[in-house]
Amino acid sequence: MTTLARPVAFTFLIVLSRGPQSGVFAETPVSPASPGIDLAGMDRSVAPGDDFSRYANGTWLKTTEIPADRPSAGSDVIVAELTSQRTADLIKEAAQSTAPEARKVGDYYASYMDEAGIEARGLRPLQPTLDRIAAITDRKGLARYLGGTLLADVDALNATDMYTDNIFGLWVAQDLNDPARYLPFLMQGGLDMPDRAYYLDPSPRMETIRGKFKDHVGTVLGLAKVEGARDRAGRIYDLERKVAEAHWSREDSGDVKKANNQWTRDQFDASAPGMDWSEYFRAAGLGAARDFGVWQPSAVTGISALVASEPIEVWKDDLTFHAIEHFAAVLPEAFGQERFAFHGTVLTGTPERRDRWKRAVDATSFALGEAVGQLYVKEYFPPAAKARVEAMVANLLAAFGRRIDALDWMSPATKARAKAKLAVLKVGVGYPDRWIDYSGLDVVRGDAFGNADRAERFELARNLRKLGKPVDRSEWVMTPQTVNAVNLPVMNALNFPAAILQPPYFDPGRPVVMDYGAIGAVIGHEISHSFDDSGSLFDDTGRFQNWWTDEDRAHFEAASARLVKQFDAYKPFPDVSVNGKQTLGENIADVPGLAASYDADRLSLGGKPAPLGQGPTGDQQFFISFAQSWRAKTREPALRQQILGDGHSPNEYRADTVRNLDHWYEAFDVKAGQALYLAPADRIRVW
Repeated sequence: MTTLARPVAFTFLIVLSRGPQSGVFAETPVSPASPGIDLAGMDRSVAPGDDFSRYANGTWLKTTEIPADRPSAGSDVIVAELTSQRTADLIKEAAQSTAPEARKVGDYYASYMDEAGIEARGLRPLQPTLDRIAAITDRKGLARYLGGTLLADVDALNATDMYTDNIFGLWVAQDLNDPARYLPFLMQGGLDMPDRAYYLDPSPRMETIRGKFKDHVGTVLGLAKVEGARDRAGRIYDLERKVAEAHWSREDSGDVKKANNQWTRDQFDASAPGMDWSEYFRAAGLGAARDFGVWQPSAVTGISALVASEPIEVWKDDLTFHAIEHFAAVLPEAFGQERFAFHGTVLTGTPERRDRWKRAVDATSFALGEAVGQLYVKEYFPPAAKARVEAMVANLLAAFGRRIDALDWMSPATKARAKAKLAVLKVGVGYPDRWIDYSGLDVVRGDAFGNADRAERFELARNLRKLGKPVDRSEWVMTPQTVNAVNLPVMNALNFPAAILQPPYFDPGRPVVMDYGAIGAVIGHEISHSFDDSGSLFDDTGRFQNWWTDEDRAHFEAASARLVKQFDAYKPFPDVSVNGKQTLGENIADVPGLAASYDADRLSLGGKPAPLGQGPTGDQQFFISFAQSWRAKTREPALRQQILGDGHSPNEYRADTVRNLDHWYEAFDVKAGQALYLAPADRIRVW
């Protein structure tokens, strides 16, 4: 799996005066089908001030079993499963459509589901690729092959069984220094395991995983009847370990100031010798490009040196393994099962592979995302829902603007620049303004392998066509059926896909205060990303430049350091703590995002008190809805993997973000001496 940091794309993975309120409320009977707070899932034997996440979700945590085919259970999983089922039904219907694009959607899905046909073809669809690898005889041919397998927007999380592990990844995005033009960014790749630490961490646990990884590589090669599979597996591991040594850490890769590097075409020859860059870029379709973003320059240099220093036969073994692994989902079942046995069971603790129809939905959405998205929003995202969310967005933007005005530590000059950035923030709700045209993608019913291969090449070509053209700020990087949200600082834009705009995050059938506590906090989170430790480095045009006074920046960084310390103190396991620095951007966004959503709820009330709902007061509804939107139960291996390589803190600690808001203390009568209590001076107030 490629370790790939997208250039500054930050994801969610989600005035009325009110007096002090008691933390105890009377329960109003409610039917299980009623919208709103899950009272039965709470554990009111836990004091809100001691563990708010468990108070809001404790009974749910005790009684919920993680699905056998999932590394975790939670709000996001519930929504994803429902969305997957709905999408599958729509895709099946599309197979009968006379509309060309809808028919492609149906044919892609049906081809993926054709297990008998895939089994009958065996490895024959992959044979031309294996033959090209076998034909490599020199460094020039190696560079040509590596360039020819470059893919756009490489991200292993976009499809369950399709992940990219090419030596470098490509992301075509705005130039950080000149956001009026697109730039091709190269990023470190070449690893099958999730992060460099899996190769380099000396702990016994990681040593055990490395042994299982070598077994996995040998098994994959053995299934393909490669001679000497076990010996080759050892050499492949040794090569990947050297690649991992060249990689940047997750923390360094997330530091835009370190990653904002530009090389001209000629600089590659001087700064990263070893690769035949002329052959590489020509094969990748980048022969005419003159300027590049290089996200991890020392990694590019180190990996390029390995292209020259390591035996060609070892590279060929590694490329053979990765070619098989990459297409495991559309090869005979034994390959997919083996891939899951390692990446699913060993790495995340998930005991069962997801049903094929679910994987088919993911694969179809990966290949024809916006075509599937059009079907989804037509059926499940009515105009009224879009209007309600857009009204919430307007209130949140207004609330955030007021928060900027009220800052006593920020200078007028910096405030003016912050307000200018907020004024031109482009917020997309539900779906993009313009849809991708898939007429150039050839989908052949019954050719699952060919469809997957052509879809990747289509996406590469679509991205390469951006180079030299005006930047389109309306473009989305998520599909409407994605349960997530994103902030794109260089575009100064946000995407809130339709699929996240459903219960428990958003529900037009419940009091709006609950929506502000759940999806409102997500919207506020993404707005706040424009002003977090990385987003605050971009101005209103998306240009990477400092628009702060030195004094304002110092204050902001001091508050950030305190938040790092707060999260460093959380220990999910005795031997593992949350990395406050690695998760800083997401944690910063959570705090003002929740505060701005609280303010926006007050704006929406227009001076009227929030209605009672199932017993809790208005403020209690807000905060409980927030905590329940973050409910999650995760297998230990998956949680350890998240802590190691993810920029997001575990959900339970994100739910406890409430401890930084004064109104939470009032709503639940939280007192000094309780575990989550912070003295007013110690509460983090970033924006």
